[in-house]
Amino acid sequence: MAEDNAVQGQGSGANTTKLVDELVDYAMDCGLIQPEDRVWAVNSVLDVLQLDSHAGGRTVAGAGAGGADLGGGAGDVRGDTADQCDADGPVDRLARILDALMDDAHERGVLEPDSIVYRDLFDTALMGALTPPPREVRQHFTALREQSALAATDWYYTFAQDTNYMRRDRMVKDMRWQTETNYGTLDVTINLSKPEKDPKAIAAARSMPASGYPQCLLCVENEGYAGRINHPARQNHRVVPVTINDSPWYLQYSPYVYYNEHCIVFNQKHTPMKIDRACFAKLLDFVGQFPHYFVGSNADLPIVGGSILAHDHFQGGHFEFAMERAPIERTVQFAGFEDVSAGIVKWPMSVIRITGDDPGRLVDLADRILGAWRGYTDEDAFIFAETEGELHNTITPIARRRGDAFELDLVLRNNITTPEHPLGVYHPHAELHHIKKENIGLIEVMGLAVLPARLKDELASVAWHLATGDDLRGDPLTQAHADWAEGFADRITPENAQAIVDEEVGKVFSQVLEHAGVYGRNAEGQAAFLRFIESVR
Repeated sequence: MAEDNAVQGQGSGANTTKLVDELVDYAMDCGLIQPEDRVWAVNSVLDVLQLDSHAGGRTVAGAGAGGADLGGGAGDVRGDTADQCDADGPVDRLARILDALMDDAHERGVLEPDSIVYRDLFDTALMGALTPPPREVRQHFTALREQSALAATDWYYTFAQDTNYMRRDRMVKDMRWQTETNYGTLDVTINLSKPEKDPKAIAAARSMPASGYPQCLLCVENEGYAGRINHPARQNHRVVPVTINDSPWYLQYSPYVYYNEHCIVFNQKHTPMKIDRACFAKLLDFVGQFPHYFVGSNADLPIVGGSILAHDHFQGGHFEFAMERAPIERTVQFAGFEDVSAGIVKWPMSVIRITGDDPGRLVDLADRILGAWRGYTDEDAFIFAETEGELHNTITPIARRRGDAFELDLVLRNNITTPEHPLGVYHPHAELHHIKKENIGLIEVMGLAVLPARLKDELASVAWHLATGDDLRGDPLTQAHADWAEGFADRITPENAQAIVDEEVGKVFSQVLEHAGVYGRNAEGQAAFLRFIESVR
């Protein structure tokens, strides 16, 4: 045991010392620490690595490129060091250093076992040792907001990547493409930045006692939390406070980036999501403060809601979704709101768009539409407000600025199920489950398909089988896709196979959204849509 401890404390010599210096250099170059922090930073990293010596290394200030002032003025906090932080590519540079340090820690018995879950816990602890405290981050974000909201979010987004909270090396692995459809250009992504847990970690997590801290993945108590096998480490996570509709909330970025500047705005309190008048007011207040961002909320009912209904939160970002580009195909008017433009959006789901200069008027109208929809039943259109005491109707709202005006898209949702459609009538039907079986949440509603990681290999295999003429039904990877793929097999050549498969996936997503729409796109469905609009009083 004494020999083992000696090995742990010594590391692998000069190479480990060099890696520690490189990691601290990276933190200085990115402006996470300042030159006078270097000795402290080196010792903090050594503590995580369980090393007791840095002989031959650099501990004095001035050895790195020099850190920027995180807590000072309202300029680019990375200052003149931005190019140095990106030298050799921030993706390759940081990932290489961290991977090498973890390999060394594993060889010394400090990191055990050597799997993705445990490595994530370990490298987050390393980066947490170099991440500025919350007060400095918040002070700088606030100072930049006095300059402009755009400057503040630009800095904060870069900061969240520099700390490795958002892992650049995984973000670049995500697969993305676009498909032209009857509803415009839809976006498709196979998100690979969220790693699959290994079987040993899953088994270990099952045997762990339940913990109520933090209460969920969104709670502010995640900031700085060391994590555990069944809860991600967050030592390098920093949130910034925002006040919306006179209530305390926080802003952060999603570690699993589905689109540019994918942010999460969450309530300071762990309180359930609720679509109501206050929700509309908060959404519009947020885009009033951050006009370059959209923000929306998942619906507040199962099946049509998000994955975390227990904590009130929104999602936003700096990205133009296909829904935003979709035009009004039929103008409508609501009595008493002649000053508010309204219409039905040309979209596969059922969307009412309202636009005006006064956000208070939009809140009033949205609340009226919501109240009408909550209690609305139209048996001819198979719309039921409730069955056997279970409520079914809700709304997915999205807020944005349209020039100087404010805009709300109100997406009508219903979560009723039947024996034929046990996962939901207004949910992807069984024939599409080979591509998309999961709930249709806010991001998909707006026109971005978030597809499961399994499709990376499955779709590549489909393209290969089609290009070679091989049997789709004899391969477990392609068997579920056979009926679908055979429908466009006659268009395939070896040169275009993958492109055609990707295009057809986008068309399936268009169908997914049509299934999720409560009113069909045909004349009968649109007539039923108008009946509801006319019922709003």
